[in-house]
Amino acid sequence: MKTAREIMHAGGTCIQESETLETAARRMADLGVGSLPICGPDDRLHGIITDRDIVIKCLAKGKDPKTTTAGMLAQGKPVTISTGADTNEVLRAMEEHRIRRLPVIDDKHRLVGMISEADLARNLPEDQVGHFVEVICAPS
Repeated sequence: MKTAREIMHAGGTCIQESETLETAARRMADLGVGSLPICGPDDRLHGIITDRDIVIKCLAKGKDPKTTTAGMLAQGKPVTISTGADTNEVLRAMEEHRIRRLPVIDDKHRLVGMISEADLARNLPEDQVGHFVEVICAPS
């Protein structure tokens, strides 16, 4: 069975907690992604921000993306998975928390990669991917 390290896409460009949502949106556009990990000055993961978060939690509420920081939208403790977790653990975590992106951390709790739906589709049997999509897309 494959591990999180084997199916993740390595690296991950962080947005710092102190950077604005305007900067986050530009970085997402430049990278062609819909989310970014939020890292603090300690280089550890403090959350994840999505393009949807910027729209719903900032723009729709009349906040200014030029002054609102990524850290202001980071809520709670991010769900993560260790590099050695097997694919069943990865699926269980993503399904349980109904998330489409899962940060992968090393034994020092540093971000080493991300697992997305596309990573699952490339690495898992079709029936497992199908079940995952059904679970996360089902109304809550």
